[in-house]
Amino acid sequence: MQALADPTRERILDELSRGPRTANEIVALFDLKQPTISRHLRVLRESNLVTVRPQGTARIYALNPAPLEELDRWLARYRHLWASPA
Repeated sequence: MQALADPTRERILDELSRGPRTANEIVALFDLKQPTISRHLRVLRESNLVTVRPQGTARIYALNPAPLEELDRWLARYRHLWASPA
């Protein structure tokens, strides 16, 4: 959950939910320097929230939905707390 708490990483995941992107495409979406985005991508990769594969000289990042599905299953136990009227 800590990896999801950062707004930049959240936005990266939002972008990757639309489809895979190269590291350069992700960098271009932000007003941040490449090393900063690389650190965010590393946190997401180490948290298993994204996968990366080389394609020539590019690195292609894709969303890994499995951890989000696991989080959704965990949250399902508590969803009644906000899903029903108070």
